[in-house]
Amino acid sequence: MASAVRAGRRLRQAAEGGELAGLPAGLRDELEAALASQGAVVPFSLLRRLHAALRETGSPLYLHELLEGSEIYLPEVPVPPRNPELVARLERIKAKLANEEYRRMTRNITGQEMNGTLAEFGRQVRSVKAVVITIFNFIVTVAAAFACTYLGSQYVFAETAARVLSAVIVASVVGLAELYVMVRTLEGDLGKL
Repeated sequence: MASAVRAGRRLRQAAEGGELAGLPAGLRDELEAALASQGAVVPFSLLRRLHAALRETGSPLYLHELLEGSEIYLPEVPVPPRNPELVARLERIKAKLANEEYRRMTRNITGQEMNGTLAEFGRQVRSVKAVVITIFNFIVTVAAAFACTYLGSQYVFAETAARVLSAVIVASVVGLAELYVMVRTLEGDLGKL
């Protein structure tokens, strides 16, 4: 926190030129000593007393005029030494995080080549498995839509023919929607290849 001012040219001229001759001798000597110090640093407490003395003596000088060209003095903040134990711990944590990120980036990469007949067979099995699951999902969805509509329409229609017809219509709409979604998914998968 700032507690002093580095004196500017105007304050030095006033102290050396005799403009502050009406001030008490002790205050004037203290100000000259502060101006003669390294960096010409004048503490705020001295400036407060200077301001009060200027007002008491009725001097035509104002403090803000004397402080023209002065700068607030900010002392150097001492940097505490780093704790070697904490630095070592921080390095271990950084290394651990870098290792985890590397493992995450390379988790699906193997050093083996996947060009053999067994690898090709595995790709085909996965492909067939995905198709079988898709077809099973389609059949279950259409059958569930038919069953729900057939059972739910008993409250609306009394005749069985009307109930079956409404169930077929709803199952067809659900089947077409399911086919649309499958085609869009296949189209997206083929687009990625």
